[in-house]
Amino acid sequence: MIMMGDLIRRWQRGWCLARRIPDGIPVDGGVEVRCDQPGRQVEVFALRADEEPDSVARLAARVAASDVTTWLTVTTTRPRDVEATIRAGGLEPLDRPEWLMSVDLAGHPRPAPVGPYQATVDVDGPVVTVVIHHGSGELAARGQMAVSGADAVADKIETMPAHRRRGLASALMGALAGAAVERGARTGLLIASADGQHLYSSLGWRREADVLIARRP
Repeated sequence: MIMMGDLIRRWQRGWCLARRIPDGIPVDGGVEVRCDQPGRQVEVFALRADEEPDSVARLAARVAASDVTTWLTVTTTRPRDVEATIRAGGLEPLDRPEWLMSVDLAGHPRPAPVGPYQATVDVDGPVVTVVIHHGSGELAARGQMAVSGADAVADKIETMPAHRRRGLASALMGALAGAAVERGARTGLLIASADGQHLYSSLGWRREADVLIARRP
């Protein structure tokens, strides 16, 4: 049985590596990360939303009382109950449905980009970056994975609008998966936006839980 708190903590550690920010600090039922991003100075991740529902209320109160711009991110298999708790705590969920997903990297498809596209892999410490350029030199797609122990966390996966629907996202994810496996990773983790869910599902990624994000109105 997958422990959701463990899975989201593993994702969070890899995400911090990918973003090159310090690891989180444990708080009551969660972990707090100082991310210092525009419109989001701090993010609190709930770790026990399903096992201990009251912890979501406590974390919501913590976020509502914060004197800096703080987000609350909750991974759960009971999104309706969690949303009600978040709203009762004075926070407003973002209209941005997301999923926590995982995959066995060893079996991940690895299609190559079709000409005139070419992929380049770069490694900087635990972070693998793949960039795909058009033959003209124009940037077509890019993304990164941070290897954290046996996990690899995908982040900032993007295909430029002029180059979409050409299989580049699949090629990008395949190149990242291959590079991560070479560095000892076995499990891929990511949080998928609504736009990315179909792509990742088609590549074998499994939906583990819903992800709700909230902040003060």
